[in-house]
Amino acid sequence: MSDTDPRYEATFWDQRYNQPNPLWSGQPNPALVEEATALAPGTALEAGCGEGADTIWLAQAGWHVTGTDFSAQALARAADHTPTALAGRLTWQQADIRTWTPDDGAPRYDLVTASFLHFPSSLRRAVFAALASRVAREGHLVIIGHHPSDLDTAMPRPPEPDIFYTADDLIDDLPTIAWKAVTRTARPRTATTPDGRQVTIHDTVLTVQRTR
Repeated sequence: MSDTDPRYEATFWDQRYNQPNPLWSGQPNPALVEEATALAPGTALEAGCGEGADTIWLAQAGWHVTGTDFSAQALARAADHTPTALAGRLTWQQADIRTWTPDDGAPRYDLVTASFLHFPSSLRRAVFAALASRVAREGHLVIIGHHPSDLDTAMPRPPEPDIFYTADDLIDDLPTIAWKAVTRTARPRTATTPDGRQVTIHDTVLTVQRTR
């Protein structure tokens, strides 16, 4: 896969989101809920927010959140789902994190999170390094993704090992500033395949705290 693959383009995702039914469950990611519940709310950035379930949950949990995605259609759905009471705690922003280069005046966040963003490894390192650079001192970075072991299950996954990663892969790629690992695991969960079979799959979960 190359970074010109149609799956990386906003138009591909705009087309996927331009249908009557939601693409996703509308429920927050349990792994993110588990990780973020242990943290004191502050400012947060979610990259690749999709229809906004995680961003909305963070705002409901007391965070001031910016949810970003490159799909305008996804952000429109997210905005439609946003409770009126959260208007002052939540901002939707269209951005492509592949080309996003923060400048020195950009804000840093107490929490930066991304879930199920999968790119070829060279691009992944650049994207996650850019996200890590947005973490404030004493803040946290939470990355969640499909674990490589899922390729050995009946759950459909693209047959492209390079786009999957472990927590160890991620921590090795972090910029060379001080990080303390908080969670570094493959989290099991039960999922249902398209033909109705239940299988155990694993989510890579990495939570690190920036210490300086």
